[in-house]
Amino acid sequence: MTTKKNGRLYIIGAGFAGRTLANEIKTKAVFGEVVAFLDDDPEKIGRRIDGIPVLGPIRDVARLLGMNPADEAIIAIPGAGREYLKELYGILKKAGFEKIRILPAISQILEGDAHLIQTRSIDPQDLLGRNPAAINLRQSLAYLRGKRVLVTGAGGSIGSELCRQLLSGGASRLYLFGHGENSIYQIDRELRLLQEEGVGEKATLVPVIGDLKDADYMDYILGQLRADVVFHTAAYKHVPMMEENPVAAIENNLLGTENLIRSAKKHGVKRFVHITTDKAVDPVSVYGASKFLCEQLVLAAAREDRQKGRPLNFMVVRFGNVLGSRGSIMPLFQKQIERGGPLTVTHPAMRRWFMTIPEACSLVLKAGGVGENGGLYLLDMGEPVRIRDMAEQMIRFYGFEPESEIKIEYVGLRPGERLDERLWSEGEEPGATGYDRILRVTRKSPFPLDIAGLIEKLKPVCRLDPRKPEMYRDGVLLKEILKEAIPSLAPGGNVRA
Repeated sequence: MTTKKNGRLYIIGAGFAGRTLANEIKTKAVFGEVVAFLDDDPEKIGRRIDGIPVLGPIRDVARLLGMNPADEAIIAIPGAGREYLKELYGILKKAGFEKIRILPAISQILEGDAHLIQTRSIDPQDLLGRNPAAINLRQSLAYLRGKRVLVTGAGGSIGSELCRQLLSGGASRLYLFGHGENSIYQIDRELRLLQEEGVGEKATLVPVIGDLKDADYMDYILGQLRADVVFHTAAYKHVPMMEENPVAAIENNLLGTENLIRSAKKHGVKRFVHITTDKAVDPVSVYGASKFLCEQLVLAAAREDRQKGRPLNFMVVRFGNVLGSRGSIMPLFQKQIERGGPLTVTHPAMRRWFMTIPEACSLVLKAGGVGENGGLYLLDMGEPVRIRDMAEQMIRFYGFEPESEIKIEYVGLRPGERLDERLWSEGEEPGATGYDRILRVTRKSPFPLDIAGLIEKLKPVCRLDPRKPEMYRDGVLLKEILKEAIPSLAPGGNVRA
């Protein structure tokens, strides 16, 4: 977040969030000057709030403002719906605002916690999809107060947003676990800056660099950290890449999760929340198969502990695509638009479920608190969206017209992809939980899978066994083993260990 010191700022929305931002800007006196609030509320228009005039209606006054290059608009209406945000964005762009920032509709802000550092440039994910659920985050996170919380994959799209929201949970320690040094460094720095600016509570932040595949290290580090709660988001996620590197997918996702579960149980973790994907449903890709097997592994751990009477909670939370994650379709479209196109779409009929990252993470944190041992929970994703429609909306967001100015090109299905994803299989049944947008999935009959036996078959492919050296890194053999256990898994595709 950057703002010129001498910039003129217009805050859109004279409610609590807007007034809080204006007061912070005035107090710090380094971000520029708030010239006016713009609002549509007749009871506010014409008043002065802390000496700042409230102008409106927004549509009428925005076009009358004398703009200069330093002028900037900040939309401070956290509860605004998507359609209203689209309208505001169009009004501000026509008025000449080149710099438009937004205070995102995350739950901390809905509860009255608003800070300038939380604002960011508006982007397509703010205008696409459905209205996100409003969750009382502090209430949802009460189960984490005073606890030690470990997030694996903390530098990734989901993991990093979980960490941002966990700042409001009152955890005593927040462990940022990841394999990538740069991504963990970045989220650690960001969280410390948020804390310095008054966001959340003062949890002790501990960055931890490590590899899930290293069983000895995972045993050691879980013993040292003594985490109470684990949110497991770490995984290799790129479908076509994992089709070319199937052994790496199983070694990291499945065997890494096995290491984490074993260490968590040994060292007293009380609550384990595993993040999974719709691609785990009747999987047709190696990535999907790896996540399906992880689901089964976590649920098997829950059954074992239930039988032994241990006070543990192992659960799974499944959802579809999220808007704006690294490597996802939205950043790719943005780069393609910047190059002048074309936008590459797999098929005119391809559809996916989409949810914003903040909403998905808020629901994951909520489910982690209300979920029961052995529960498989599904986030209500709403209606699926055609990828072509998303491409057209993004092209228009950046001021162009689809086809006439920026083309859309259809490239066909890649290995491991399918036209439509599913949120549950025919053998599963979703039901209400009593919590908005969180469903519980139950199986009509147990899936016929010996997960422990399958892992033993896969280990010599992933880890060198002197007794079976010919199996090591054999991607074709690995796919055959998976296919035998998971009939939906698609054969063929490029293979590279």
